[in-house]
Amino acid sequence: MQAVRDFSKLIIQAFFGGIGVAVAMSLAILLLSANSQAATINDAKAGTLLIKDSSVDGGYAPAPQVATEVAIDVTGMIARTRVIQVFHNPGSGFVEGVYVFPLPEKAAVDRLWMKIGTRVIEGRIREKEEARRTYEKAKAEGKKAALVEQQRPNLFTNAVAHIGPNDAIEIRIEYQQALAYEMGTYKLRFPLAVTPRYVPAAAAIPDEPKALEAQPLEDGEELVQPAYAPDGCGGLNTVDIAISIDAGVPVGAVTSSYHETVIEKAGGRTMISLTKDQEEANRDFELTWTLAPGAAPQAAMFTQTRGDNEYALLMVVPPQPTAAERAQFERMPRETILIVDTSGSMEGVSMTQAKAALEMALDTLRGSDRFNVLEFNSGMRTWLPTAVPATADNIQRAREWVRKLRAGGGTNMAPALMFALDGTETPGYLRQVVFITDGAVGNEDELFKLIVQRLGSSRLFTVGIGSAPNGHFMTKAAQFGRGTFTSIGDVKEVQEKMGALFAKIEAPVLRDVQIRWPNGTPVETFPPRVPDLYLGEPVLVAAAAKAPLGTVVVTGLRGNQPWSVALTPPPDRDAAGVGALWARAKIASLMDTLAQGADVNQVRPAVVNVALEHHLVSAYTSLVAVDLTPTAPTEGLKTAMVKASLPQGYVGGGLPQTDTPATLQLLLGLFALMSAAIVTMLGRRTARIA
Repeated sequence: MQAVRDFSKLIIQAFFGGIGVAVAMSLAILLLSANSQAATINDAKAGTLLIKDSSVDGGYAPAPQVATEVAIDVTGMIARTRVIQVFHNPGSGFVEGVYVFPLPEKAAVDRLWMKIGTRVIEGRIREKEEARRTYEKAKAEGKKAALVEQQRPNLFTNAVAHIGPNDAIEIRIEYQQALAYEMGTYKLRFPLAVTPRYVPAAAAIPDEPKALEAQPLEDGEELVQPAYAPDGCGGLNTVDIAISIDAGVPVGAVTSSYHETVIEKAGGRTMISLTKDQEEANRDFELTWTLAPGAAPQAAMFTQTRGDNEYALLMVVPPQPTAAERAQFERMPRETILIVDTSGSMEGVSMTQAKAALEMALDTLRGSDRFNVLEFNSGMRTWLPTAVPATADNIQRAREWVRKLRAGGGTNMAPALMFALDGTETPGYLRQVVFITDGAVGNEDELFKLIVQRLGSSRLFTVGIGSAPNGHFMTKAAQFGRGTFTSIGDVKEVQEKMGALFAKIEAPVLRDVQIRWPNGTPVETFPPRVPDLYLGEPVLVAAAAKAPLGTVVVTGLRGNQPWSVALTPPPDRDAAGVGALWARAKIASLMDTLAQGADVNQVRPAVVNVALEHHLVSAYTSLVAVDLTPTAPTEGLKTAMVKASLPQGYVGGGLPQTDTPATLQLLLGLFALMSAAIVTMLGRRTARIA
């Protein structure tokens, strides 16, 4: 910035001091030439990302990079994923690489390996502070070490100490997850990008900031966000994905939603891989598949024995209502509140998708309904002060208002949620709030508390927009709001997915769900109470008992008629990972109680006990691996955030750059302004002479 000030002062003195246009122009060219080294450094970013490092010539050094390989093995409805991250240091000194990366929000992360050459060190689960101390001690002693910490249930950091010059250190992380199953289709999603997250100031929540204040997981801990690479860096951190599906029955159609893939079937397995060997990690990967006709499950039960515990994962798919049964459902008039995110992160493709989703929602309204529309960014703006009847004229006026929406500003969700979840009821109407956003916020816990406190009899349905929505926020907000989460990653999906959403919210398909376990066996289940199910949703429960589990009976009301199904565990079949899934569900349930007012001092030890017993990463536990042999100097270690690619289609909220390009751009801009001023003044002199 000093260069800008010096440049502007010199040019002004030169021109207005009478030196003349030619001399002023010459000075400008000389000064720009003097800064050409900075321009050259900036230009190098098109091929190599640089970090500031005063210890090297030129003040910059190549940033560490990560190549990621993902291998997913699917057995039935359980997926085991191995993520290999290879950290490469292209520089000449030792560095610590810090990489922020997403994982599925329900992933049970349980293993860590660090590979250095031919040596493999396995990570150990420790309480968060102990793991951090172990890592910092190893780093201070010049030992290579790795630390995996959870920032959010779907956002993790991987720190790797002492990556030597031109070194490559391989970090392997493994996790377990249950597949999503809906409307006869299995869905597997692997997040690859993190949308920049906005954390509003505490003053952004009006009226009751203390009651809604977020509970930090650790004193002084803040959300760690990725450092993003500027445009032009190309595939900086690339990914390769391979999936193997063993469904136990023939697999039907397989679809990759957002990536080109190669699909092969052989020996009862279906193999899927990316068409490109290395794909840029700038959009989430989603795979869906159906089973062959007649093979779709109506009920499934998987069990695992670990020590004295018997674990079970059961899924029951209620039959879809027939046309005659649907006709018996008396559709109650709805009061629908449509909320759309118009913050800067929604600019571009995401805004197009959101507006299309809004118009689709308006098309579903009937004359007996009521509705309103509002937008939020740094502030909140409503179409009308209150909900109005869904007349053709009102819908058309709302549609025109929606078409004029533009993206910009921060992501302050609280005022919009407080307006929509105001605790009021309109007699004779089912109140439903449809919340359309990319979920790019860092104050999730604060917002969950708000939803729990203010939901009343409303239902909250979240619609995730864009190539990398915040799945943790969207899923949990819908859970606390007693609704569902729908993800839209492409404009072409809007009609299909919004149509499916509104088919769901017509009425629950199965309610008052109960599970009867055999012989009065004490069983701990998660969720503790099965919520009402919407069209296409299965009953999905994880359970643990101290005795073998026999036949289980699931009952409920389908419409007004009783419905039940019995499940018996398969003989002599141990399903690996079921215990980890149960433990992950228990941890999530314990963390949910914080939004309901529980004391963190009671929740924390309960979470730690479950996480340590089942070797899981959580908000309060981390995985750490240390090489016992010192291989690096104990001083002078540089720390660099590994740069991440922005989500595909993201154009909102500019990214900070180094001083060099900013200075150069300001110089050029000032030079252009001075040139324009010179031309104008010359024109005036010419006019006076004439």
